[in-house]
Amino acid sequence: MEIATYNINGINGRLDVLLRWLKEERADVVCLQELKCSDGKFPHRELERAGYGAVWQGQKSWNGVAILARGQEPHLTRKGLPGDPDDSNSRYIEAAVDGILICCLYLPNGNPAPGPKFDYKLHWFKRLHEYAAELLDLDVPALLIGDFNVIPTDLDVYKPERWLDDALFRPQVRKAYSDLVAQGWTDAIRHLHPDERIYTFWKYWRNAFERNAGLRIDHALLSPAIAPFLKTASVRRKPRSWEHTSDHAPVVFEIDRPET
Repeated sequence: MEIATYNINGINGRLDVLLRWLKEERADVVCLQELKCSDGKFPHRELERAGYGAVWQGQKSWNGVAILARGQEPHLTRKGLPGDPDDSNSRYIEAAVDGILICCLYLPNGNPAPGPKFDYKLHWFKRLHEYAAELLDLDVPALLIGDFNVIPTDLDVYKPERWLDDALFRPQVRKAYSDLVAQGWTDAIRHLHPDERIYTFWKYWRNAFERNAGLRIDHALLSPAIAPFLKTASVRRKPRSWEHTSDHAPVVFEIDRPET
């Protein structure tokens, strides 16, 4: 079973890129972030023609998350991260697919830091910690997957000294990510590639992709009920080289389906 995460950076503007990649990859489950469209503008008919059912939570011009499943409809279990009923941003969606709970998230960027956006990021992270602990208590196969907007360690960024003041790399954010993993989650990329420089995002300017001056900010955390079934984890760099593409690359995880 292939499960992928892909910050598409505007689904309608890059629909051709997404459909091309879906046709090539044929992933079983795809988590998307930064849809940048309202619910009514989500291209579900085009995705259906490509063979994918979908659930989504849109937001005009900003944010937005979706879960696609090849050949079936994901079973929606939650829209929105609990813990703040006044939070109107579309950053979390959850669905069950083939007995696995897929938790697709788009964590706030937090820049500029310090400031209110950084405070919101830390508050959102706190809510994620609390809900993730509840998921672990359920002892079900679950994945926290998506764009975390967190660079976990120096190994995950080109020239870390340039990112010290950025909200993606500040000590509070790295600690929040480390504490989340310490609950009992497995960082799929680091579990299989503990010492390798692997990036999932490259800025558009200064030939960052061509120079491989990137960041690893797209992650998949596996619950103990599914972590033993992880087989592979890799970044599909090819779509990042396409014309008018996202500044992220898809990240794909291969998992043996656990018995349910």
